Order: sequence, then structure tokens, then C-alpha cells
Amino acid sequence: MVKQRHQLFVSLLVGADGAVAAAACYAAWVMRRVNVEGYRPNSWETWFKEPLVFFVVPVVLYAMWAMGLYRPRRDRTILSEQLHVARATVLSLAGIVVVLWLAGNDAVGTKVGAADAIVFGRAVDAGRYQIGLLAMMLPAGMAVHRLIFRLVLRRLRSRGRNLRHVAVIGTGRLGQICAQTIGRNSWTGIKVSYFVSHHETTRRTKCLDRPVFSGLGDLAETLERSPVDAVYICVPSRMAADVPKVLKTLAKFPFDVRIVPDVPLRYTHQAMQLGELDGMPVLSYRENPMAGPAGVVKRGVDVLGALAGLVLFSPVMMVCWVAVRLSGPGPVIFKQRRVSIGGQQFKIYKFRTMYSVDDERHPAVTIPGWTERDDPRVTHVGRFMRATSLDELPQLLNVLKGQMSLVGPRPERPELIERFREDWRGYMLRSHVKAGITGWAQVNGLRGDTSLRKRLQYDLHYIKHWSLLFDLRILLMTPVRGFVHRNAH
Repeated sequence: MVKQRHQLFVSLLVGADGAVAAAACYAAWVMRRVNVEGYRPNSWETWFKEPLVFFVVPVVLYAMWAMGLYRPRRDRTILSEQLHVARATVLSLAGIVVVLWLAGNDAVGTKVGAADAIVFGRAVDAGRYQIGLLAMMLPAGMAVHRLIFRLVLRRLRSRGRNLRHVAVIGTGRLGQICAQTIGRNSWTGIKVSYFVSHHETTRRTKCLDRPVFSGLGDLAETLERSPVDAVYICVPSRMAADVPKVLKTLAKFPFDVRIVPDVPLRYTHQAMQLGELDGMPVLSYRENPMAGPAGVVKRGVDVLGALAGLVLFSPVMMVCWVAVRLSGPGPVIFKQRRVSIGGQQFKIYKFRTMYSVDDERHPAVTIPGWTERDDPRVTHVGRFMRATSLDELPQLLNVLKGQMSLVGPRPERPELIERFREDWRGYMLRSHVKAGITGWAQVNGLRGDTSLRKRLQYDLHYIKHWSLLFDLRILLMTPVRGFVHRNAH
């Protein structure tokens, strides 16, 4: 839910940034028209070409993204954000000039003629006059808009809206400083729900008027019983050797993890990437790699791709529907509980490929376990559909509902995740991104009865190196190496 809300805020912020950039373009263009050329536009095309909106807005949004202004950083101060906005607008203005020059636009031409503006006693071409006005209006507009957005967001969070609940591991001096600092900066929307002692066991039940649920020995059970959105590790430096054990335990959960080092900010290494909240250093250990505008674009690609897929494969899906209906009693669509991003459970849709439990003619339906090659529980129609992955087509509906993505690690059943997260280190990192219909492991042949360790390695490689181009590469490989494969059964 928190990740979905973040995506909503990012979408609103991207839209607002684009609107402000477009407004600055039109304001600069109108002033050029009124002050220099003195005539009204004579065609509708002028309203789209001369304000330079289609050049400026994409460059500005890219610069804002490059400066990390769409990442979920609740602990960023207003001053820090304003500095990043200023850098982004300067970078975008340089990019705009380069793009206009490459496109051969008159706004950066060298001609000076009748339609000139007089600036400080010198004649300036109307196009350059417009660029100069934009160079003043864009930074001012973006700074004011971001300031208002941040103040409104702070007010909402200070009133208990848009909160992000966290657990603090450590009840000593460092843990208390962390909790007090978070509480003092209520504008972040971060709320400490409870503490976990940095000792193996504890009799302590309260710390700073918040409950202490357990010690490190029962950390996994505590997080299972009381899930949060993020965990702050505040272990004293004398117990630094326990941090790897804590991180190993946290690897079983899809929470954001941040470490508060027991060292003043001035003593940290200059190359380290640290956040800061009111003078308290915060080291980001793990975050969702798809947060920000890239995640919004990925969701847009998912929606468009799913709609296109439903239209393209609708005749095939109708044939599959009829074939499954004629294959025996039971529902056409098989629903099964699976796990996606953040450990959220949903019902995945597939065409039924096995005999129904109501079909008493086939006692093989009672055989437990995973599907194997030549499994007697699979119908003749189902065997073909599994080999060609046609049984997966209904999952396009899961993509439209936002439960899955076109590309991502395949979703697993909850009971299997309970087993794997204990046996396979890093397995829960798969739940840090949305599950997908196809993935890097699948297009490399890791389907069916193949190595789980190898499949996990490919999934973690995808998460670590994720990009929109990587997704496109996997989608292009899927028709050739994903739909039909010898390991699909």
C-alpha cells in the first residue's frame, strides 16, 4: 500500500513538474510575442511549435529524475531539495539549448533582424529573448512549485496522513537518538511503531513511551507478527559484529532497511552515500530499485502492453477457453494465491491445465507435489498449453489490476516462500519488485524442474541491473525463448 501511494505521489509530482515547465514555456513565448513581435499567432500550429514545450518538458523531467528528485526520500530537507532543484534546472537549460541546436530550431539561431528585443541597450534576436525569459522563469517556477508541494505534504504528514511506520532495532543511546530525531521531524511522515532490543533477549517493555517487542533472538518472529514499512538498524558500535546477523534475518522480509551508523557524520568516508536527517546520518542499505518516475513509466508500459496483448491474443484466448471447457469438468480459469511486491498476496489467473478434483475418472488428481514432466494430472489440452505458455495469457488481467508486471520474477505460492526464505539467502529480495509474466530467468530457460538456485541468481541479477531497456530486451526475447521451451511442462 505504501509503495502504491508513493507511486501516486511520484505521478502527481511528475505531472506537476511538467505542467510548471510547460507554463514557463508559454509565459516566455507570450512575453516574446507581446514585447517583441507584437502580433497574435495566426495558426493553431504556432501554439504547439513556438513555445518549445515538446523540447523543454522531456528535458526538464529527465534532469529532475537524474538529480534524484523523484526518489522516496522523506528525510530530505527543504533546503537540500531546493539546491537539487536549482542544479536540475541549470542542467536542463543547458540540455534544452543543445537539443534546440541539434534540431535546428530558430530559437537558438544567429540571425538578428527586424524582430529584435533591446536588452541592456543591445539588440537580441526574438528566439534568444524567449530562451532568456525561460531561463529566468523555469528555475523560479520549479522552486516555488516544489516549495509549495513540500509544505503541503509536510502539513498532511504532521496531521497523521501519509505515514510510513518503522521499527527501530536498538534501545540504547543510538536507537533513542534515532527515534527522537524521527519524532522531532514529523514532516517526514515517518513514525516509530516499536523498538527491538539490540540484545539477544530483554525484559524491557518500554522505550521512549513506545513498546519494546523483543530482542534480536526473536527478531524474525516480531517482524512476522508486527510488519512495518522499514527498519532502522541502530546497533552500538561495540556490537557491530551483530549487524551481519541482523541483515541476514532482515533478508527474509521485503522491508526497506536503513542503517544508522554509530559515528558522527564528519567522520564518515567521503565516498559513502549517506542520507541525513537533522544531523543524523542514515545509510541506505536496501530500497526499491523501481521507485521514482521510471517505475511510473514501467507501470504505463505494463498497462499499454497488457491492453495490446489482450487485443492481440483475444482470438487465441477464445480458442483456449473452448478447449479447456471441452477437456473436462471444472472451472476454465484456475485461480491460485501467489505473492508479489512487498509480500502482498493476490490470486493469479491461468487457464486450467489439470484435471479438476471433481473429475473422479482421473484418480491422478490426488497426487501431491509440483508438476513433473509427463505428469498424469495434466490434461492433453493442458500439456499443449503449458508447452506453449498459452495457459499464462489470463495473467494480462493481473497486470491490468496492478498485481503483476509484464516483466519481473515469477510469483511463488505463499507456502513455498515460507520454506525458501529460510533456506535461500536473499530470496525475499524478489518480493522487492512486482512479480512478472515473463522474466530474465524464464527467457534463459529456467522454467519447470530446473535449479532454484540458478533461477534465484537470475532474478537477483535482474533486480540489481533493472532498467526500462532491460525490460524491453526481455520482452523482445520472450516470443523466441519464453513462450515455447523444452523445460515448460
